[in-house]
Amino acid sequence: MNIPAWLRRRMAPAPDSAVAEAQRRGKSPWTDGVHLLWSAWVFVTPLFGSGYDWKWAGFTLLSYPLFLWLYAKVLLAPRRHGWRYAIGMAVLGLALMRWYPSGLSYFVFGCVMLRTSAKRPSLRAYILQLLAMNAVYVAVAAWIGYPPLMWVWMPVMTLVIGIIINVEHASQEKDAALALSHDEVRRLAATAERERIGRDLHDLLGHTLSLITLKLELARKLADRDPAASRRELEEAEHVARDALAQVRSAVTGIRSTDLAAELASAKLMLESSQVRLDYDVPPADLPPEVERGLALVLREAATNIARHAQATCAKIEFAREAKTVQLCVGDDGRGGVHADGNGLTGMRDRVRALGGTLSVDSPRNGGTRLLVRVPLAWRDPLLSLRAVDVAGEALRSAEARA
Repeated sequence: MNIPAWLRRRMAPAPDSAVAEAQRRGKSPWTDGVHLLWSAWVFVTPLFGSGYDWKWAGFTLLSYPLFLWLYAKVLLAPRRHGWRYAIGMAVLGLALMRWYPSGLSYFVFGCVMLRTSAKRPSLRAYILQLLAMNAVYVAVAAWIGYPPLMWVWMPVMTLVIGIIINVEHASQEKDAALALSHDEVRRLAATAERERIGRDLHDLLGHTLSLITLKLELARKLADRDPAASRRELEEAEHVARDALAQVRSAVTGIRSTDLAAELASAKLMLESSQVRLDYDVPPADLPPEVERGLALVLREAATNIARHAQATCAKIEFAREAKTVQLCVGDDGRGGVHADGNGLTGMRDRVRALGGTLSVDSPRNGGTRLLVRVPLAWRDPLLSLRAVDVAGEALRSAEARA
């Protein structure tokens, strides 16, 4: 369906709107639209009163589209303007009270959605706002002649619903802030690691490469006058280069070996900030770099799944190393019931399969989840093996040609 350009512009969410915030969290832009189901009371209220008639139908046809527009604007408008449309819904309900009791649903929506204010008031401030709006409602209801029971019932309902929705949104905002803090910790850790690697390589290679350059220049100058001295300088340069190569390999091995330890520290931070206690073993030493990196990525995904979905209170990470395999076990005491692979489990299976290993999941309902990974230690990159075969074949063909 082609939507007119002017309507797309009018319905475009502001960068700080509720819709834009839902999109940033990876949710549907109309997540809060589910609350519109409560507007069914507009169509149910006549059953408890005078019934359906042409007056009710006329007011509904005129007011309900306006209510929908105000609802959409609350979600699409900037936070600093959203409260205006919430007040507009409440005013619409109050203005129609004398002739259209179904409009009280608009007043309830206005009270509940007032919390979209840019300042995100505290629960205490929000309750004071609700009390002020309900004081206006009670005054209008008394002036119109509503029964006293309605003076009490409506403020109680708006307070209860408003507080529940306010607490729910506050919890969602806290979860979003926590996710951002996790990402920030990882980003800072990665930045610090890159800086450390840069410093180590600079300290390691800076002096060595300068020394090799000087010796090669000296060997070039001595090549004609003193060939023996030139050869000595070349030999020393070769010795320095080999020593530097050994140091670089050692440094890279050390860098790679921090992958699993860093991921364990990150998992502990993530889970314990989500009120999940984590116990873990020290990872085995001297794992092949590719195996360690693969296990680190699997561990990251497993910890993320526990934090987001397991509803656990404690988790445990265990390692076991045998002669030819290494085993990783991640367990929790959450709700369990994992019987189908989602994106996370599918990705973990692919990584483990690429290492030649196996992954099994034991997840009885309400019995927690236990993820077991077994990976062989004698792992080789198949691309490296193919390249080795190509090089050997080329060498054999050259030998045959010379013969």
